[in-house]
Amino acid sequence: MKSVKEVSIETKILNRLKNFPNCLKLVEYLFADEELQEMQDYANNVSIKRLGFNDHGPVHMRQVAGNAIKMLNILRDSGIKTSLEEEEIGTFEDSMCAVILAGLMHDLGMSIGRQGHEDMSAILAQPIIDRALMHVFPDNLHKRVVIKSLTTEAIIGHMSSKKIHSVEAGIILIADGCDMTKGRARIPLSIHTTPRVGDIHKYSANAINRIGIHHGERKPIRIDIEMSGDVGFFQIEEVLLTKIDSSPAKQYVELYAGVAGQERKCYL
Repeated sequence: MKSVKEVSIETKILNRLKNFPNCLKLVEYLFADEELQEMQDYANNVSIKRLGFNDHGPVHMRQVAGNAIKMLNILRDSGIKTSLEEEEIGTFEDSMCAVILAGLMHDLGMSIGRQGHEDMSAILAQPIIDRALMHVFPDNLHKRVVIKSLTTEAIIGHMSSKKIHSVEAGIILIADGCDMTKGRARIPLSIHTTPRVGDIHKYSANAINRIGIHHGERKPIRIDIEMSGDVGFFQIEEVLLTKIDSSPAKQYVELYAGVAGQERKCYL
């Protein structure tokens, strides 16, 4: 059974896709897919209970998809073309389909383990990508091939460990880095009370109060982060900035962060 948080994020995603019928058909299919739900749930179990990491399950994957959808729409509003559009090989909606698929499946590999989980995610996602695209584009082999390839690039590239080249994959990289608020660390902090290597990630994430994604002033996308304490700067500088620096979409992003009640620091 889906959590209240999952349903809430799904509703926001559906509302953002009202003008994109293929994307709407795709997310409705994916949100109703029982196998995908089971895979997301199990990945979260392994991540939190077995490995002691933050949330890498259905809420996180939905949040990343939602972040990516929002960023891609901002680029569109700013007149920035996606890689598929620029190369005249696909449409904006095709690009949106790819980031939706990647967002909802990029961490499935956490069900196996942390090391190389992006590659495992791509392997586990392939059957679901295939049937989801067949559902939406049964008579268009070209779209299925292009979107599947782009989705796979975005999945294997979301950890900054592999060079990616498309704006779409770059958006997923940043969208993933932006899901680092205290909600992701709440459960692991309550379960694992004995100090462990890597705890800084949980404590720093727990200091992130809010992340806003808006239209920027100097660049199309503005990411604004509010923290409850300075420990949150670790999450920004060691996680989010690393992802942005590796992203082909870096040129479109401005980044501000600071402790609540204090002036924001401009990173980009």
